[in-house]
Amino acid sequence: MVSPSGMQPNQPMIEFRAVHKAWGTNTVLDGLDFKVGHGEKVTIIGPSGSGKTTILRILMTLETPDSGAVLVDGQTLWPVQGSKRGGGRAQDAIRREIGMVFQHFNLFPHLSVVDNIIEAPINVLGLSKDQARAEAADLLERVGLTDHADHKPYQLSGGQQQRAAIARALAMRPRLLLFDEPTSALDPEMVGGVLDVIREVADSHAITMLLVTHEMRFASEISDRVVMFDSGAVVEQGSPDQVFGNPTNERTRRFLSALT
Repeated sequence: MVSPSGMQPNQPMIEFRAVHKAWGTNTVLDGLDFKVGHGEKVTIIGPSGSGKTTILRILMTLETPDSGAVLVDGQTLWPVQGSKRGGGRAQDAIRREIGMVFQHFNLFPHLSVVDNIIEAPINVLGLSKDQARAEAADLLERVGLTDHADHKPYQLSGGQQQRAAIARALAMRPRLLLFDEPTSALDPEMVGGVLDVIREVADSHAITMLLVTHEMRFASEISDRVVMFDSGAVVEQGSPDQVFGNPTNERTRRFLSALT
């Protein structure tokens, strides 16, 4: 059987093959081999500078790997294939399948919440304004922002801005959703509401999710697999119960102990 995308059912949604990335003498990813299956919810943990966010930025084409290959649903994202122009079009097509929720929201400050949500579906997906607004209304209800649709980002709390950013990412109908420390910029009282929205997305969608976070309890609740990174490489991975409850790697044990 072949999937709707044309890939075999056992084809990973994400695959990093021997990926290297360095800035000067600082190696960020050291020959990384890493896979995420279709519909899998994977949390990446590890110390600052271990390469976690770099993985997400490479998937978003915000960073270029120095060597190796990155595939999304069997399609080559890196290295760029063919001519510069043709490769760019192919890469853009893959990139449209991916949504990302950033640490600092990245909403357009001059647009209302609803206009932030509908801009890309209209301009990239080709939705009519009426259809985009109807879908945005559903998303705003899901994230609890119906009454804030016409507000500008500066009129929202940090937690509300992040929920708006999640709605904006979902509006593009992504098959892969990335979260880069989505609660780290929030006041403590705002964290729970954002985590509830992410939990609802994880529970109600077959979407593939890759989450970088320091919220270990939350990670243990929503993840199919937890991956521990250090020095640009995977040092341990397994179920949440295994990694959090009985880690086998000393580096993982020291990292988790420092968080308690």
